[in-house]
Amino acid sequence: MAQEPKRAEETRAAWKAVLEKYDEDRSTPLNAQYWSDKDTWSRDRIRAVQDEKIAAVAPFLYENSDFYRRRFDRLGVAPTDLRDVDSLVANWPVVTKQEMMEDAVAHPPYGTYTTCGQAEWADRGWMHFSSSGSTGVPRVFRYTHFDRRFWEQANARALFSGGLRKGDVAFPMVGFGPHVFAWGVQYTLAKMELPVIPGGGMDGKARVHHIDRFKPTVLVCTPSYALYLGRVMQDMGLDPAASSVKWLVTGGEPFSGVAGTLERLQDLWGAKSLEFYGCTEVSPHCGGYSCPEYQEGDENFIHLMEDIQVWETVDPTQLKPVGEGERGLTVCTNLNSESSAQLRFLVGDYTRLSTEPCACGRNHVRAMGCMTGRSDDLINLRGIKFFPVQIEEAVRAVRGTGDEFQIKLVTQEDGLDVMTVLVEHTDPSAGEAVAREIRSRCEIRCAVEVLAPDTLPKTEMKAKRVNDLRNKG
Repeated sequence: MAQEPKRAEETRAAWKAVLEKYDEDRSTPLNAQYWSDKDTWSRDRIRAVQDEKIAAVAPFLYENSDFYRRRFDRLGVAPTDLRDVDSLVANWPVVTKQEMMEDAVAHPPYGTYTTCGQAEWADRGWMHFSSSGSTGVPRVFRYTHFDRRFWEQANARALFSGGLRKGDVAFPMVGFGPHVFAWGVQYTLAKMELPVIPGGGMDGKARVHHIDRFKPTVLVCTPSYALYLGRVMQDMGLDPAASSVKWLVTGGEPFSGVAGTLERLQDLWGAKSLEFYGCTEVSPHCGGYSCPEYQEGDENFIHLMEDIQVWETVDPTQLKPVGEGERGLTVCTNLNSESSAQLRFLVGDYTRLSTEPCACGRNHVRAMGCMTGRSDDLINLRGIKFFPVQIEEAVRAVRGTGDEFQIKLVTQEDGLDVMTVLVEHTDPSAGEAVAREIRSRCEIRCAVEVLAPDTLPKTEMKAKRVNDLRNKG
């Protein structure tokens, strides 16, 4: 990892000391409205804390991440040049997923973009997460128990802001794979001392029986699964809106900014749906979250926690900052982690930022219209994210498949988004092998339709292989 062990240890200790300075190890809220008084900090105080953290994290990254050291040196930027938010934006070009992917390929298996090395992993390792890249090579992120404490507090602020209180009982219905959403909620529910009914490994009918029998008040799932489960419940002669469910903690997919989806969810369940937004690279905890006011104005919005992150929007072409209120791609600097502090990472969701005070009393920046989709060709299906090239690799792995393939995404009548992959092969049973390869690479089940050779259209131009017919609202 580091080239100068003593300096690396010193900068790590200094960075962790800054994080500890603002740590709150609480399992109960500050008062009836806020988990933490950080939610109501003034804009000036938020900026002062951001500046303090940037000055400490820059030398830490230089000494503890070969990825960052190489980038600093290549740009001719010294860690001391990044003193505050303004100097960070002026001197540090955004970091893209492509840079991280190339680093992961060049330095397997973990890459060098994080600061959790083997020593930290062996001493206080907590959880290993991954986010697949367009090369098919996953970007791996190892986090420590030191990180976990800060995750729990950020997530507790978010869930409490959304409305969860003592007396609520949660029913998580997610696969506990290497994805951050479910794990972050699970550990935070424990920190908040809220009871949990495990809901993994069940089909829809079994989960409906659990809801009817054990009366949870909170469902934890993706928005599309909440729609699907509600339809299953109706087919079984039960009314979701008459159930015990009061809150839908939803993550993994954009929905609050999609016209009609949020309303459909809440009408179906007669419950409030809460946004739980983040990404593996810089916001494994909840970066964006709902408050009591997020549906009260002309458009939905989510808050972003600025004491632990710096959020910006940039234009999609030059990746230069755009003005407040202008639509752009999200960029995030994570200032809340020992293992994955990141400087100006291009998350790439479209939104508009506003620093206007919120009626809920929280002064942190808001993403107006919420997050409305990535700028690249990333496919997000029921919370699992992957790229078309990973499907291509799966198709190519099966002997005898044709040169062309297509991906069709549709929304079923029950509200569940599904994928069918069309391939060419002389053997109709080859679809089973293709489906297995897709599941291995993308961790998702899908249908595979096998067509006769030379059935699918071919073009000399760039092939259009994704046909997205899902309901957008």
